[in-house]
Amino acid sequence: MNKKKLVMIGNGMAGVRTIEEILKIAPDQFEITIFGKEPYPNYNRIKLSNILQGDTNFDEIIINPLDWYEENKIQLFTGEAVTKIDSSAKRVITDKGREVEYDELIMATGSNSFILPIPGADKQGVTGFRDLNDCEMMIKSAKEYKKAVVIGGGLLGLEAARGLLNLGMEVDVVHLMPHLMERQLDPAASALLKKELESQGMNFLMEKQTVEILGDERATGLRFKDGSEIDADLVVMAIGIKPNVAVAKDSGIYVNRGIVVNDYLETQTANVYAVGECAEHREIVYGLVAPLYEQSKVLASRICGKETAPYEGSVTGTQLKVAGVDLYSAGEIFEDETTQAIKVHNEFDGVYKKILIRDNRVVGVVLYGDTQDSTKLFRMLTKKEDVSGMTSISLLQSQDGSATGDDVASMPDDELVCGCNGVTKGTIVEAIRTQGLTTVDQVGGCTNAGRSCGRCKPMIGKILAHTLGDQFDAAAAQKTTLCGCTTLSRDEVVAEIKEKGLTSIKEVMNVLGWKNEEGCTKCRPALNYFLGMIYMDEYKDDRDSRLVNEKMHANIQKDGTFTVVPRMYGGVTNAKDLIKIGEVAEKYNVPLVKLTGGQRIGLFGVKKEDLPAIWEELDMPSGYAYGKTLRTVKTCVGAQFCRYGTQDSMALGIKLEKKFERLDTPHKVKMGVSACPRNCSEAGIKDFGVVGIDGGWEIYVGGNGGVDLRAGDLLITVKTQEEVMEIAGAYLQYYRETATYLERTSKWLERVGLEHVKQVLADEQMRKELNERMDKTLKKYSEPWKEAIENEEILSKYYEKHDILVGSDSK
Repeated sequence: MNKKKLVMIGNGMAGVRTIEEILKIAPDQFEITIFGKEPYPNYNRIKLSNILQGDTNFDEIIINPLDWYEENKIQLFTGEAVTKIDSSAKRVITDKGREVEYDELIMATGSNSFILPIPGADKQGVTGFRDLNDCEMMIKSAKEYKKAVVIGGGLLGLEAARGLLNLGMEVDVVHLMPHLMERQLDPAASALLKKELESQGMNFLMEKQTVEILGDERATGLRFKDGSEIDADLVVMAIGIKPNVAVAKDSGIYVNRGIVVNDYLETQTANVYAVGECAEHREIVYGLVAPLYEQSKVLASRICGKETAPYEGSVTGTQLKVAGVDLYSAGEIFEDETTQAIKVHNEFDGVYKKILIRDNRVVGVVLYGDTQDSTKLFRMLTKKEDVSGMTSISLLQSQDGSATGDDVASMPDDELVCGCNGVTKGTIVEAIRTQGLTTVDQVGGCTNAGRSCGRCKPMIGKILAHTLGDQFDAAAAQKTTLCGCTTLSRDEVVAEIKEKGLTSIKEVMNVLGWKNEEGCTKCRPALNYFLGMIYMDEYKDDRDSRLVNEKMHANIQKDGTFTVVPRMYGGVTNAKDLIKIGEVAEKYNVPLVKLTGGQRIGLFGVKKEDLPAIWEELDMPSGYAYGKTLRTVKTCVGAQFCRYGTQDSMALGIKLEKKFERLDTPHKVKMGVSACPRNCSEAGIKDFGVVGIDGGWEIYVGGNGGVDLRAGDLLITVKTQEEVMEIAGAYLQYYRETATYLERTSKWLERVGLEHVKQVLADEQMRKELNERMDKTLKKYSEPWKEAIENEEILSKYYEKHDILVGSDSK
């Protein structure tokens, strides 16, 4: 059967959720192509504030990694925007000149930050708060500047302000209205919120209208309509979003505020649909994830030809993701002559509750300081339940009078537990009973509950406890499982492999009762790593279970090309290698040759089919810029050349890199060696950093120079290079044996504790055993790129291109 061609414009949460639903209904019906203008796989935009606030990192907010697209045979073009839709010819055209035909087209273009049309809005240091690039810009600015202003006292603005405080900036919040979050909170709740946020360090400028951003090239301040001014090094506009409808409008698709759709998410143009923040349904554009996921289900059924109830709009609830603040609102906020209000206002404890009732039905909820009743009240609101027989106390408290509001036994099955993903109690209970779920993570993997903002996880835990009864293990329920395919944690999986002598990924899955017999993109690479770590030289690496970049031995870029980075030990090279790199770059028309941050030369924009030949002609070891392994050892020129240097940093850096190159690790590892405390190689923010001092070396561990910035901790001071090598081997091997897969050393060190690691390495016998296992592991490595690529389809294409017989002696 010929598959229909499905093209989606946009790689965000609503669009990819639609694809997930389509794959559930009809996994083989479509040949799917996705265009995303950002250079990333699908990630959880709800948690951008968590990244800014330092509570998580980018790896942890990825919803669908690159391997998921490959596994589901989805063609993904990142960093490529569709600029035109030719609906008569049924094709899309991108900013890179690519043309792709479609049978069905989904527009999931999302929204953009609304930037005030005022003088100076285009200056450097002015940003919205909408995507990962905005977060990175703010994090980078916080390293150089100290004074930030956030324009907008709504949800996004307050989340951005909290994050900037965490980054060490002074923060003013400018708001046009007299009350914060005036669309979600009444003045009483808003006053409590303002008081709490002021205690956290925010300064508020209320009823201020910004008319100009001051400065020359970069913002230096704001001017208000009343003539007053304030200083600012960074200006964040968080006053709202606007649907991204440009390509639809330019292509003749009907647009009002958003792309207008009917109850089945169909536009007025045949075979074209819209979903998410770009879609306008019954004159409403939704900016919260819950209604967008409701739309996704309806659209998926419609596009697969399956009967479905129409989408008739959503009632939404709002929560604020800021430390120390607990609030919730839904429905109407303000009283009028047709409503009656039930209120609790406890200023001493900082608690405020208001329920609005009209015709014996809840029509509005505002909760601050205690939101445990939110699930019950939201159900009453959406179901339009008659509350005439209830007292005010029973409305605001659970039936046992404990004011917890979470009496699971009395919750009806259709009560919404996860508002973001539209998951009810009944769905969760059924999954627990039929799938044998015992942990919160498993429930999320099976039902999507808790996968977005995560606030419903405590309630999921309570439902687990109620459903499992005596079989419920509270500690086990909160444990982090390896993935949704198993009930086992990382440590339990490793222990079972050792105890039962399991030697292959398939055997692990069969013996340990994997729910998905093929595994998933999370567990397969992890199992491959664990088996290699446990069996050292006996285990044959399963290349098909590697992450996509490791399979290709190159970093995939946002335009679908690759980056080739040869190894340069300690950042040191020679004329012969430089000439070789130059010749390869010229021969294969490499668009960009760049010195990387790891002191190497990267060839950017390499075509997929050219990878084998380029590696062969370079005849240099890979720098593993793509791998979960040692990436680089950054060095300064050291005592041999620098007048400040006290030690030979280059020699030690090269020695470290040559020993540990190719070593498989739970996550990427970066090292740095500086010859003196001036630290030109940034050793203080590396996974393993060495700093030369008079008479020896200081060793720092657990540093991270990325989005989740962390300074390294001083582990030990030693006198010789040999001691550095011994500590490095033991430290890395202990990390390899105890870390969770995809856990950076910075997170691992915080979890296990610096003092614990010091105690382990202080034990001479333990240190010796760790190094023995490390040395045994290192023996198995050889340059694997050719063998790996020979297993890939690209090599056969390369052979065809050059008229070479596969398996011939000449090759």
